[in-house]
Amino acid sequence: MASPATTQTVRPLDTLRFDTSGPPQITSIVADRLRLLGAQGEPVGQDDSASGSIVIAGAGVEPVHATTGWGHPAAGLVDEATVQAATGVMAVHGRRDGGPRGLAVDYAATATAVLTVHGLLAALIGSARGIQPRHVTTGADRAGLLAVSQYLAAAGADEGEAADLAPGGPPFTSAEGTLFELETLDPGAWAAFWKALEAPADAMRAGWRPFQFRYATACAPFPVALHTVTRAHSMTRIRQAAALSGAEVCVLRTLAERAAEHDGAAPWALRLMEPGAKTGEAAPSSERPLAGLTVLEAGRRIQAPLAAHLLGLLGAEVIRIEPPGGDPLRGMPPACSGISARWLALNRGKKAVEIDIKAEADRRRLRDMAAGADVFLHNWAPGKAAELGLDAEDLAAVNPGLVYAYTSGWADRLPDAPMGTDFMVQARTGVGEAVRPEGEPAAPSLLTLLDVLGGLTGAEAVLAGLLLRERTGHGVRVDSSLLGAADTLTAPALRRAARGENPRQPAGFRHPLPTADGWVAPADACAMAAASYDLRELATPDALNLLRDHGLHASAVTTDLADLHHDARFAGAITRDAHGAPAVPDPWSFR
Repeated sequence: MASPATTQTVRPLDTLRFDTSGPPQITSIVADRLRLLGAQGEPVGQDDSASGSIVIAGAGVEPVHATTGWGHPAAGLVDEATVQAATGVMAVHGRRDGGPRGLAVDYAATATAVLTVHGLLAALIGSARGIQPRHVTTGADRAGLLAVSQYLAAAGADEGEAADLAPGGPPFTSAEGTLFELETLDPGAWAAFWKALEAPADAMRAGWRPFQFRYATACAPFPVALHTVTRAHSMTRIRQAAALSGAEVCVLRTLAERAAEHDGAAPWALRLMEPGAKTGEAAPSSERPLAGLTVLEAGRRIQAPLAAHLLGLLGAEVIRIEPPGGDPLRGMPPACSGISARWLALNRGKKAVEIDIKAEADRRRLRDMAAGADVFLHNWAPGKAAELGLDAEDLAAVNPGLVYAYTSGWADRLPDAPMGTDFMVQARTGVGEAVRPEGEPAAPSLLTLLDVLGGLTGAEAVLAGLLLRERTGHGVRVDSSLLGAADTLTAPALRRAARGENPRQPAGFRHPLPTADGWVAPADACAMAAASYDLRELATPDALNLLRDHGLHASAVTTDLADLHHDARFAGAITRDAHGAPAVPDPWSFR
């Protein structure tokens, strides 16, 4: 790796080249991101094979090789549809509808591509620090399990869910037929919104809990009366109610609308700070590539905690900054050994320090901690870090070599943006239309698609920043967002919309087929042929055998996530942590 004193690098992969081959749903995204990070290269053999290969190298840089793909072909995992079926993605996404449904976007492939870039960047960072992993392996099967890890943890907890798992959920519909999302984190604002629309008091009260926990349960069985109320009011009146109450509403945008305003920005931004002497100490060659580095994480909900969790899996020491009394989400049901199973899925293995960021003495303490860290990562509300004196320039004053990472909702790219939460970003960016095939009303998925993909994107940005620091000697500010994650996920649909084509998938796309005792999901290329067979009187294994005898690929659909522990397709992959909570495998293997 070039020394910081001589390199002219302004992007982390400048001067490097790559070659890719394999399934284009995965490797084309990898190639796009490597080019954005400065590398040069073109696909040399994209095809429909189950696995792919990426090699990146350059002058003075030992080649790093990544292998990626759908999973083990013997397990029937040959494409996006079969991976979604096996890993539980279809089951969780379908909770709102009362049965498994496939996402009409290539979610597992997109997550796998970002994880592959993680592995390549981490290996290059390790190489610069004297750690020698040269080969990284990822797979869509692991990416799918990571996407449902919080739901899997809850399914294996010591107690039941805090809210019912039953069909139902937003979006709501106005009198004009306009679909919209509603968002608030405040029960008082929820009540005031519905009171302004003259909703029945019992429906208003009964609706809060499923609304509050829809992030956790992926469904929201509201009283029918709430949907009836919004259909009786104009969108103008609904907006007035939101403004008066402090809640927010967002009309669902189409993919065509998003394509028309899309600015083509990268999913993250990297900015060099002042030169800094600090870089991570080299670790023994047997260690993971980020061993010896320290990450301070001041994160909440999913996006930033997941990004830090991934950095921890790569070897960094992660220290969570929690409010006095600790993170209240530690107590979010269901629990394993008294600790929230969902919280453990994102935060196991992290250290924690309680800091009152409202107190000047504690802010000084946090600055002192940042002086000895490699990464500071947060997802506070826009402007809060500057208000607290904890923005990138503030912390660069005490640690010029710091990688300062902000994971936000909108990255200040949309001036009229609503609250930057997963479902609001889905609504505003056309994701709600993209995840449903033609002929179905748009509806943001209640599987937290963007929080998870945003967390992956945030970790990717940090890794890019760490590599840029190694190559330049500068501290780096990195910004990522849910908006960037949404644009990555919908990129193929946005390109179709920009060309004036129908951006949505055809009716019935990725709908699994019922069997006598469950469901099977045919591979996308086999779906039309598989639909000609009536499988409803066959047991699932017999239905799979029938399809395979006719040369058709399919996979059994996981409908109960607790069954994944014993699923032969993931034998030995899912374990339990020290608290008894289910834990999915690391998304990469290094050697």
